[in-house]
Amino acid sequence: MTSQDLRRIAPAAARNRDPILNVLRDALPPSGVVLELASGSGEHIVHFARALPDLHWQPSDPSPDACASIAAWTAAEGLDNVAPPLALDAAGEWPVTRADAILCINMIHISPWAATQGLMRGAGAILPSGGLLYLYGPYRRAGVALEPSNAAFDADLRARNPEWGLRDLEDVSACAARHGLRVEAVLPMPANNLSVLLRRV
Repeated sequence: MTSQDLRRIAPAAARNRDPILNVLRDALPPSGVVLELASGSGEHIVHFARALPDLHWQPSDPSPDACASIAAWTAAEGLDNVAPPLALDAAGEWPVTRADAILCINMIHISPWAATQGLMRGAGAILPSGGLLYLYGPYRRAGVALEPSNAAFDADLRARNPEWGLRDLEDVSACAARHGLRVEAVLPMPANNLSVLLRRV
């Protein structure tokens, strides 16, 4: 990359993108629009778009710097199935009215609870019946001891911002249910993360 290159690099994205893709291959529809919230650097969406070219990918992020990185990655990869990034705050009004599936990777624990509430409200409003909401990240689970690495991560997040931190999966699921989304599967992933698949009823 040159000094003018706007592409950001998130080391975790390179580690988890293939395990996530393996789940998405079976869970996503064969065609349609996939909206990603909190796209961050843009590395995930360009990787998925290369691997699943029959889908149309819509990245989004509330950060102008993140949107610039997403656009730079898309241009560098020469992908024509990735739309320009949208400025979208999950907790606010969404500038999109329809999607066949929604991805949200590593946002819920690094945002206020209002972002999760907005995510579920928005997903419930724009997904069709049977539409997928895919979540990825670390969670607390009832009856399951929190792994030491996740406990340390949670403490670090809360020290950085008291509104952040690992959420109880039961609370997230209950919030989703209020907006017509039901949990279809919870899959263990590397580094003590989970894939959570929800479907619009």
